[in-house]
Amino acid sequence: MPERIGIIAGNGKFPFLVFDAARAQGYEVVVAAIKEETDPEIEFRAAASVHWLSLGELSKLIETFKREGVQRAVMAGQVKHRQIFSRIRPDWRLAKLLLSLTTRNTDSLLGAVAKVLADEGITLENSTRLLEPLLVKPGLITRRAPSEPERKNIEYGRLVARQLVEHDIGQTVVIAETACVAVEAMEGTDATIERAGHIMRTLEGDASTLSRALTVVKRSKNNQDMRFDVPVIGVKTIDVMQAAGAVCLALDAGKCLLLEGEEVLQAANAAGIAIMADPV
Repeated sequence: MPERIGIIAGNGKFPFLVFDAARAQGYEVVVAAIKEETDPEIEFRAAASVHWLSLGELSKLIETFKREGVQRAVMAGQVKHRQIFSRIRPDWRLAKLLLSLTTRNTDSLLGAVAKVLADEGITLENSTRLLEPLLVKPGLITRRAPSEPERKNIEYGRLVARQLVEHDIGQTVVIAETACVAVEAMEGTDATIERAGHIMRTLEGDASTLSRALTVVKRSKNNQDMRFDVPVIGVKTIDVMQAAGAVCLALDAGKCLLLEGEEVLQAANAAGIAIMADPV
């Protein structure tokens, strides 16, 4: 009988990619779909079973996986930070866990959830384990290389982002001429880029000394836990960059997923966006 693996599915395409990879590797898949986040299309995949639960129903998640014989699981897909901290209605188990936290950041919460799952015999594995080919390789990955001003933006942006991730605030900064235009907090990467574009549009022509060409730098966390909150880039990110006037993207090699693989590169090349991946 094929081994079963559980997928705790958040939003976006990530859960579908993990699902397809797991099936291709011979697993039966049990999906725990988050009502507030998961695309209903997941119902139409030929999974062993799909179970819907709300954020905060930690006991139901454990009971579901145990009933389905799941001993290994992965988290796939984002759960918006503002959802985590504003819309959770915790059951008794999660409420107890939340009270035990000394800090309310994402790593603390998800790390504590992982420990609870492990105590119940369910091992949470790296979300990238089934998707190794989609991890960004080192070097230039688009046709156009960053210009000299863009390289300076990348260098400065990586310094700023290092401080950001050290405190688990966000992973993305947007730079213009070595000036920080926007930093990510709970809103997520795409919203940060959109905000940067809006800021640049509100600057009055000659009154601004900043170039409108933005550079986006996305870093992994220090000691990035690959079980959850792994940096991801998709075609939507490229579309958002283009709309905001961002022309360069810097990533951490081996620590960021290109969700649609070649489609992301095609979209970036068509938009004239340079993507560079630096070794961590």
